[in-house]
Amino acid sequence: MSGTALFLTAAFLFSVFTSVAAIHTKDRKAALQRIRVAKFVFFDDQSQANLMIGRKTVAELKKWGKFEIVQERTKADLIILLSADPYQGDHFVVSTGRTGTVAAREKVDEDRVSDVTRGLPPRDAYLTVIDAKSGAELWTASHHWGGLLTGRDSVGVHLVRKLRKEVK
Repeated sequence: MSGTALFLTAAFLFSVFTSVAAIHTKDRKAALQRIRVAKFVFFDDQSQANLMIGRKTVAELKKWGKFEIVQERTKADLIILLSADPYQGDHFVVSTGRTGTVAAREKVDEDRVSDVTRGLPPRDAYLTVIDAKSGAELWTASHHWGGLLTGRDSVGVHLVRKLRKEVK
């Protein structure tokens, strides 16, 4: 390959990567703005852990004071999902350990064959902010769950603090 062809190829690849990065940055800014303007959130604890994790997460959200926590999904601008697995759109793990989806009017349909391995302790917890209308993921982060350094039931608190820092 000649020097000119190599230069043109490199220039083309650079422009493609910077365009993709600019689109990603623009989408991220729009998602963060959507979070900033939201008023009402529904907290969904799918962590399948002890109740203290969810309670401490809600307490941290209340301490932040940014959102009003509502008890019905239909009244929320955003859904804040605490889970042991990454968000998969409308797919999730139900308390029985089986996977499922949420259909219209919050009807839960469990899959006949699950793809979740039970009995393995979760290593990370995920906090995902979801647009309540579209189901689109706006923000997500994970944090190591358990252990001496991270605490047994404070993982949600750490994740809310990450969200708070990024939304500022």
